[in-house]
Amino acid sequence: MFLCRENELRKMEKRYRSDSMECIIIYGRRRVGKPALINEFVKDKPVTSSQKNLTALSKAIYLYAHPEAVETPEYSSFDAAFAEITRIVKKQRTVFVIDELPYPANSDDAVLSQLQHLLDHDWAESKMYLILCGSSMSFMEKEVLGNKSPIFGRRTAQFKIERFTYLETAAFHPELTPEQNALIYGITGGVPHYINKLEIHDDIKEALMDNFFDTSAYLFEEPENLLKQELWEPAVYNAVISTIASGETRLTDIASKTKLEAPVCAKYIKTLTELGIVSRIQPVVQESNRKSIYRITDQFFRFRYRFVPGNITAISGEYLTLQYGVIYRGIWDMYLR
Repeated sequence: MFLCRENELRKMEKRYRSDSMECIIIYGRRRVGKPALINEFVKDKPVTSSQKNLTALSKAIYLYAHPEAVETPEYSSFDAAFAEITRIVKKQRTVFVIDELPYPANSDDAVLSQLQHLLDHDWAESKMYLILCGSSMSFMEKEVLGNKSPIFGRRTAQFKIERFTYLETAAFHPELTPEQNALIYGITGGVPHYINKLEIHDDIKEALMDNFFDTSAYLFEEPENLLKQELWEPAVYNAVISTIASGETRLTDIASKTKLEAPVCAKYIKTLTELGIVSRIQPVVQESNRKSIYRITDQFFRFRYRFVPGNITAISGEYLTLQYGVIYRGIWDMYLR
């Protein structure tokens, strides 16, 4: 089910109808619905899509021309693969999607420079509709959109895909009350993937117990899995987030509890800030960073780290059944206030 991205879809469609070369940048945190937007856009269009490596790109190109093929050859280089794409887009309007651009760009330093050359020359007068998509916020903002990027100034549009608002979140469950939808929004932070994975039918309590407060549930370990995908030292970042969630808000206190040197701890917090998980709050009347405090601003992370660690004994064992009402009542009372 596709919901609430009509504005982005309308703008992408308008550019598609222009028939001129387009380079669209789509980025945003993981799970926010970038592939859903792209899939909705390309569902009735000629498209080839790739992610991660040359093998996947070769397969995507070959299947575009030979959709019934069982085996696909691999191009010898990205140059050879891009040359075939150039041949295709000179003949007809074609959407070419590079999903998770950071993967091929990090595996081959020349990829972005190759794209720059193609955009400036081979594709400049073509019918190419290029979509570059990525979930690594820091990479997309610095290496793709930044002024030091090889493709800086080549994009024709960019879409930062944000979490849904409360009203957009409520569109998933119009049958529920405003209070219930507010609770869903508070739990998921408006991330469509989490709204779907919560699998709410009639009872939010039951959905939480089955799909969140269960060690085998997808959402239970999602924050930690997300850290593993994005960061090299997830255990340290997990400790920093847990410390902030426990009530420590100043850098010196966070560093002390995590047993990190303050400058080192500041670097970890900076990375979490770039990911949108943590934010720094500075007093209005003072510019000194010493007075700043840190809080978890990603609502899904805040919910998980606020209620799971303190109830892990109950969640992990049979005691959960006895504590069902206590845990849920605590969530309702403490989270909505």
